[in-house]
Parts: sequence; structure tokens; C-alpha cells
Amino acid sequence: MNRSGIITLLTDFGLSDAYVAMMKGVILSINRDAELIDITHSIRTGSVFQGAYILKEVFSCFPSGTVHVAVVDPGVGSNRRSIAVNAAGHFFTGPDNGIFWPVIEKYKDATIYELTENKFFLPQITSTFHGRDIFAPVAAHISLGLDIQKFGRVVSDPEKLEIPLPFKHENVLSGQIIRIDNFGNLITNITADALAGFLGNNEPVIHTGKIKIYGLNKIYSDRENGELLAIINSSNQLEIAVNMGKASDYIGKEPDDIIGTGVKVEKTG
Repeated sequence: MNRSGIITLLTDFGLSDAYVAMMKGVILSINRDAELIDITHSIRTGSVFQGAYILKEVFSCFPSGTVHVAVVDPGVGSNRRSIAVNAAGHFFTGPDNGIFWPVIEKYKDATIYELTENKFFLPQITSTFHGRDIFAPVAAHISLGLDIQKFGRVVSDPEKLEIPLPFKHENVLSGQIIRIDNFGNLITNITADALAGFLGNNEPVIHTGKIKIYGLNKIYSDRENGELLAIINSSNQLEIAVNMGKASDYIGKEPDDIIGTGVKVEKTG
């Protein structure tokens, strides 16, 4: 498979420290021509689920042959494996903690390799920074065209990630908030298809926390500034928003407590 020359980075490191710069420096020391793209470094600390969700949402926007480094690694230094994945014409490397599970589950052609050939790592491996010591150099070597099979053996038991799914009970469709974006929008795990299948020709009434919304809007400006609304977002998921405001301020919970909050949809004639 041809390489695009692009390496993306997704971490929970933030940008106030030098961790991301160190990873980039390692990559560029091996492949000076690599094009480095930051997906985000603002994943909630240790939130493998959020990292996995965003990676699955974003990676297919890049050309085939792109290498994606994803490091949300609360188990760094433990006996968790380091892996590389070849799936959907892309390459991935990071910890085997479920961060790649949504991609692996969706693309049945995925092949997973445990990274065991330490000649492709930095000479000294610390117990706290595998992003720099293992995943950055591996990504650089993959981007240069090295056969992914050379990094280690194929494994068939990658770590899975429990992904909450919406469910129907009587006349209620139940889901939960799985992400808050930078605009304070509340993204749910209820897909457009699930919502349409549940509603039929009916209108929804949506409840979460202190929020209650009647109906579904097509664009944010359908409502007045400061008004709550529900919309199907660009990822085809039900989103709760405020026109020119933050829905996260309306739910009646602290930001750290919002993820996982239940969302209920009822239908009205």
C-alpha cells in the first residue's frame, strides 16, 4: 500500500507541556518529509472512549495510506500491549486499550500487530511515555513505507471497548451524552437512522438533565439566540445545542458529570 506521507496525532496531552513536540521531533528525526497533522490533543484525560470516538469520526477524511497515532494511555507502563493496525487503507498505532476498537469492529479486513520488534523503537523505553518512545518512531517508519508486518506478530484478540448503544423500551428511545464539543454542544449516541426509525412520522420530545426540547431543527438559526434546540449534526447523530450559546450550561450538571447523562426521546403525534 502506498503511503500518503501524512501522520496524524491524537492525544490527551494538551499543549501546555512539551510532550506533543517531543513526539513530533522523534517522527521528524526519522522522516524529515512527514506531514504532521494534529487531530486534537484535548481529549479528556484518560478518556479512551472519547479518543476512540473522535478517531473513528475523523480518520476517513484523510487520504489512504495515512498513519494515525492515537495515545490516550492511562495504562502506560503496564502489561497492556502496543499495537499497529492496518484497516480501511489506513495505518494506526497506539496502546491496545480499546482506542482502535470502533475502527477494528467496523472494518472486518483489519489486521492487528503486536509491536515486539524494539529495533524500531527509541533506544531507551521509559515506563511513562510510550507515545514518544514507541508509537512516534513506529509511525515514522510506517510512513516511510516499511511493511507493517515487520513490527511484530499478528494478534486476533484486540482489547474491546464497551460502546453504549441507544435502545427502545415501549414508547421511549433512550441514549446518552457521549461528548461535549468546544461549542458546548451535547452529542448523543442516538443516530439519525435510529431516531427516524423510532419516530416514524411523529415529532420528538427530548429530555436530558434539566433540558426539554420539542421538535427537531435543521439548522441552529431555526431558533432564536439563546434558545435550546435539537439537531442532527454532521456525523448524523442527535445533538443538543443552543443557538449562539452552550447547551452544556443548561443541563444542570458540572462539566465532568455530563458525559454519560441519559437522553430520552418520546414521540408525539
